[in-house]
Amino acid sequence: MRHATPFAIAFLIVILAGTVPAVADTAARPVRPTVVVPRLDEPPLLEDFLDMKPSPRMEGRMLKVDAFTQNLPYDGEPASQRTEAYLGYDSENFYVVTVAFDDRPDLIRARMTPRENFRGDDKIDVFLDTYHDERRAYGFTCNPLGVQMDGRWIEGGDFDSSFNALWHSRGRVTDRGWVVWMAIPFKSLRFPAVEKQEWGVVLIRWIPRNNENSAWPWVSRKIDGRLNQGATVTGIEHIAPGRDIHVIPYAFVRSFRALDARDRDRVEFNDSAAEPDGGLDAKFVIRNRFALDVAVNPDFSQVESDEPQITVNRRFEVFFKERRPFFLENADFFSTPINLFFSRRIAEPQFGIRLTGKQGPYTIGALVADDESPGNAVQPGDPLHGTRARFGVLRLNRDLFREATVGVLLTDREYEGGHNRVGSVDARFKLNPNWVAMLQAAASSTRSPDRTSQTGPAFSAQLRREGRHFTQSTEYLDISPRFTTQAGFVNRTDIRSLTQEFKYLFRPQGKALFSWGPSIGGNGIWDHDGTRLDWELDAGFNWEFSRQTTIGVFYQPGRERLRPEDHPELSESLDFQTRSYGISFSSQYLSQLNTTSSLSFGREINLVPLAGRPMLAHSIEASLGFTARPNRHLLSDNTYVLSRLTAIGTGARIFTNHILRSRWNWQFNPALALRAIFQYDTVVANPLQTRLETSRNFNADFLFTYLVNPWTALHAGYNGNLQNIALLPTEFGRRIVRADDMYHDARQFFVKFSYLFQF
Repeated sequence: MRHATPFAIAFLIVILAGTVPAVADTAARPVRPTVVVPRLDEPPLLEDFLDMKPSPRMEGRMLKVDAFTQNLPYDGEPASQRTEAYLGYDSENFYVVTVAFDDRPDLIRARMTPRENFRGDDKIDVFLDTYHDERRAYGFTCNPLGVQMDGRWIEGGDFDSSFNALWHSRGRVTDRGWVVWMAIPFKSLRFPAVEKQEWGVVLIRWIPRNNENSAWPWVSRKIDGRLNQGATVTGIEHIAPGRDIHVIPYAFVRSFRALDARDRDRVEFNDSAAEPDGGLDAKFVIRNRFALDVAVNPDFSQVESDEPQITVNRRFEVFFKERRPFFLENADFFSTPINLFFSRRIAEPQFGIRLTGKQGPYTIGALVADDESPGNAVQPGDPLHGTRARFGVLRLNRDLFREATVGVLLTDREYEGGHNRVGSVDARFKLNPNWVAMLQAAASSTRSPDRTSQTGPAFSAQLRREGRHFTQSTEYLDISPRFTTQAGFVNRTDIRSLTQEFKYLFRPQGKALFSWGPSIGGNGIWDHDGTRLDWELDAGFNWEFSRQTTIGVFYQPGRERLRPEDHPELSESLDFQTRSYGISFSSQYLSQLNTTSSLSFGREINLVPLAGRPMLAHSIEASLGFTARPNRHLLSDNTYVLSRLTAIGTGARIFTNHILRSRWNWQFNPALALRAIFQYDTVVANPLQTRLETSRNFNADFLFTYLVNPWTALHAGYNGNLQNIALLPTEFGRRIVRADDMYHDARQFFVKFSYLFQF
């Protein structure tokens, strides 16, 4: 019976997946209006609308839309606050002026924050589907003070804020609400080269204190998708982006001191009193369809440290998001269900070229870059010192009928006579207003520098339903034991995995409780010999209240099998019964404070015992985050993460991992800011229970920024790091050992200036 459990789960999943298409939200498709945007002889100004209506100069000259309808919390109901938007254009810009009325202006949430960091504020979104293909759109967002956020909305995906554009905005809070003015240059957009444009447009206003967003036109949650419910905009004629060439040189100088631990027996310091550097980023727009980006010696010193994650006692590699601007922009062009291109694999590029764009029904992405990290990871005397890997990626998508695409992806990593090449075909189909299917098949060919070779396939199939009440997801994943992607992120092979998730939300029309309901899911994993590896059930219940307050409880029983190939101490397979249960909570009841927290208890495997085989242990996992905004200029993000294992029976502590991170930002004005980040990470290990060593690490990061736009900026910063290490003399030199005292192992002071030349 124990071995039949996962097969019973799989059978239940298949049966349920076959019956759920009968469950559907019943709603008429929202009406999609077609509007004409007028051409303006002179541009509008913010001051023309501060009386919450157009000035006599602008009266009747712009298109007015005001039928905003709720998407959340009451889908299809009129918005709780009146919103008027005014649209127009001239030869250079597309203009949107939002007049947002509010009968409680004292409750409006608006802060002077860094660009793209005003989460929790009131805001207005403008989505421009310039190709009107209902697949991708530019997103331009402002809070009531005009602080900007921009990105790309990918239908079936999410808002990708990595995209940056040069545009203009201003905003002001009034005694009756707030007003935001946007001017979006045509040269910052891509659109068809025709005299008469036809775009899709969606406007969304967010009122966080009411858990509310309302849209024009109505975008119903009973239908999967956003752009497929947008308005059609006509009247934009005889426009051209003009030349759009960005050349962004940068100059950089730093003073630093850091440990060089490439040779563990000859650890030494590298330092420099003044190390200058420089580089160049450039963007060339080709026929208003394609963007060619070139990076020469790109600098990543301004990349903020990763968000804290537990990495202790983990079997598989942990995913950290990409943060480097060159790789972030248009990253969605290269995404597939199986992550076959993970740009962080290119650790130290000195040169990169990327081409992205759309021609008719074809979307194209191509990238070529080198990577110096393999040659820098070894000592100067090593034959591989100074060598570099080379990456090439090609992505081609073809739009089929409405909301359906098919694509191919090719990746190649070449290094010292070896290579890893992956080819993939994928497709996405919109089956009806609620159901979406995604398929992918891939194959890899790998040759090592020693000339050994292997090949292997991988497959993915997903069926997803989105709705206001009922959502479900079914996914099958098959990764061959010989499949390898050195340019992607696949942290586990030799698996066949089946995952099923269901969620149903009741939505009472109350003022305090907005939604509640259960969720249930299951996952089973087998290897290609048919051996069950893992299975897990996930049952939960969630409540959503006003002021963005949510409470959830969950219970996750399961089993996990370790084989001899999974752990060096095993000569036979072991099957462990695991479980986890807990509670989560988040709230923004107060505009000045946003909190998130979770706490779970259970049993998990201790993978690093002092000696012998892995064994089950009691586990506690906790996280606490709070964002404080005591005034419009100061923002403080704070995170605490805890992971602890204790021995079953004796209660002896095995290890405790604490991570504490605090980020402070004072925004003097939209351009000038001062930021500080402090992060402390410690693993307190019991030497009688685990091979782990007690470690402590403290990092402090200070940054002064004067930011004119995402490319023209002056940065000055300091970073210092302390660890509990010491340098122990040996017959060859010195090596690192753990110590009681903290040691200053790295520090850096730098100044960087970059400037945008636009032609």
